Amino acid sequence: MNRWLAALLIVVGLVALPPVRRGMSAPAPQTKRRVSNRPGRTVQAPFSEAILTGDTLYLSGQIGLDPKTGQAPADIEQEVHLLLDGIKGTLAEGGMTMDDLVYVQVFCSDLSLFDKFNGVYRTYFAKEFPARAFIGAGSLLRGGHFELQAIAVRR
Repeated sequence: MNRWLAALLIVVGLVALPPVRRGMSAPAPQTKRRVSNRPGRTVQAPFSEAILTGDTLYLSGQIGLDPKTGQAPADIEQEVHLLLDGIKGTLAEGGMTMDDLVYVQVFCSDLSLFDKFNGVYRTYFAKEFPARAFIGAGSLLRGGHFELQAIAVRR
């Protein structure tokens, strides 16, 4: 009886193990690399502008600021251009383009600006648009009307 029980336990143990394929090894661990579009940045916030791991780039929230004043410009379209040019630059530092974006989340301090944002936003894409959320938010840093965070995957 003990032999049968031992054999049964061995069979159950073998069935529960993941299959091993000849010539296959465990996947290499993903490395992560900080990506920045602003090498001369003087403010050291406690986060990275973007993190590249494998073929995926995670972009922290960015605001469209005038580089001369450090504030959002009064002109809404100019603010959106500054914002998206910053995102485009960060993507380029990671070896990607706007068409590699797969998910975008936009925080907006005034939802009545939805159409103005979209008028500029749509000009930055050659292919299909990424999935996106457009979320009403309270006040944003430095007088910004929009903050954008995103995920891109190298195709």
